[in-house]
Amino acid sequence: MCLPVGLRKMGLWGILAWVGVHLAAGFLPAQAPSLRPFPPGRAVSADPPPVHYQHEGILAPGQIAAARLPRGGPVVGYFQPVEIKAPLGVSVALAEGSQFGPLQPAPVRVGLLIGPVYRLRVTHIPQHPGEELYPTLEVIDRLYAPMGQEARFAIPVQLHQEDLELALEGKLVTRVIYLEDPQRALPVSAEADGENWFEVGAGRDPLAVADQLGRPVAILRMGGRVPLNPEQPEPEFMGPPAPYQKYPARMKVLQPPPKSPAATKEAEP
Repeated sequence: MCLPVGLRKMGLWGILAWVGVHLAAGFLPAQAPSLRPFPPGRAVSADPPPVHYQHEGILAPGQIAAARLPRGGPVVGYFQPVEIKAPLGVSVALAEGSQFGPLQPAPVRVGLLIGPVYRLRVTHIPQHPGEELYPTLEVIDRLYAPMGQEARFAIPVQLHQEDLELALEGKLVTRVIYLEDPQRALPVSAEADGENWFEVGAGRDPLAVADQLGRPVAILRMGGRVPLNPEQPEPEFMGPPAPYQKYPARMKVLQPPPKSPAATKEAEP
């Protein structure tokens, strides 16, 4: 069965652009927008665009990230900042050893290693009381943010309400997040925390599509397996333990309310 694929694009503080690809049943098939043509008068190289991954997105979790480490570079032992976003009220927990850690209200900011597969627990889903999901998150490459500002430029992983509901229905949702190639950027504006998306044709590999438009950095998979007991999940469900770092949530600084004219006059000597 061919499953329609959707692309999601999001901007990060007006500096970086991101795209997520999710693979799910139940979406109407649609065509992905074609790549932007080269401007008139610009030389076109006959060389094919670089391909970052000679793999398929349907590989088992962990296989793609494991193939990244032998390629070298400053990725071994690096904790890549990731921000897990979700609808208001949703709580997220990461696996800590053989059990899940404490639930935290989304957004959750953590540092994840490149290579391991992290199991998540997602609960308090709007309109679905008592139901939970257990997605996996696999970081397959890192960002190269300015030194000392790594935590500021985290990979955004968005758990959308529609994706959560599809996963609760038993459908598989796979999203590939990638750093967009500025030469192939879609001509769509986005706010700092906004997100745009478009559908990809049925039967297409989400990892291959993301690789054509940029550099894949993470893969999120939702749906399918659930533990027999969430409080004591079986070891084969949790997978090998992987360390992670905890970061404080990114908060907006609110300006104090303006003073009323009467209060200003009384404060004058």
